[in-house]
Amino acid sequence: TEVGILAKSYIDQGQLIPDDIMTRLMLNELKGLDRYNWLLDGFPRTVAQAEALDKDCQIDTVIDLDVPFETIKCRLTARWIHPASGRVYNLEFSPPKVQGLDDITGEPLVQRDDDKPETVTKRLQAYDAQTKPVLEYYREKGLLKSFSGTETNKIWPHIYAFLQTKLPDVSQNDAATRR
Repeated sequence: TEVGILAKSYIDQGQLIPDDIMTRLMLNELKGLDRYNWLLDGFPRTVAQAEALDKDCQIDTVIDLDVPFETIKCRLTARWIHPASGRVYNLEFSPPKVQGLDDITGEPLVQRDDDKPETVTKRLQAYDAQTKPVLEYYREKGLLKSFSGTETNKIWPHIYAFLQTKLPDVSQNDAATRR
């Protein structure tokens, strides 16, 4: 779409997408989903986005994953990819058999520009500056639930238990059909 191409131009320059463009993208995607339960990841990132979302959608819950920046930085900077296939390796928990080479082709792995330490640090600082006010916005509305930790397998059971209190009990087959 036209707005998608515009958004891509910001991404390609390593910039965050401006609020008005991001909001248009997201609200367009959410149209017609009012009969479904849905979960957004990484949106809204600013108070302006949150306010725009609230005008069009009823938000029931906001989940904050409180993970130390050092943990996030270590995970992202340890990520390497095989560009031709898109295979992803992580030097910490899913390394290639031979360091620096794809397991299947033996071709060199590369680190994406946005996974390099200096870029990750910059992105995390920008995220923190923008996100704290959003968390406070939803905290004041009584919608925020935070989960702290450094390991997915330790945080996830708490999130899952919380979500079960918020979502109707449906089977996986029912979840794919319109209500």
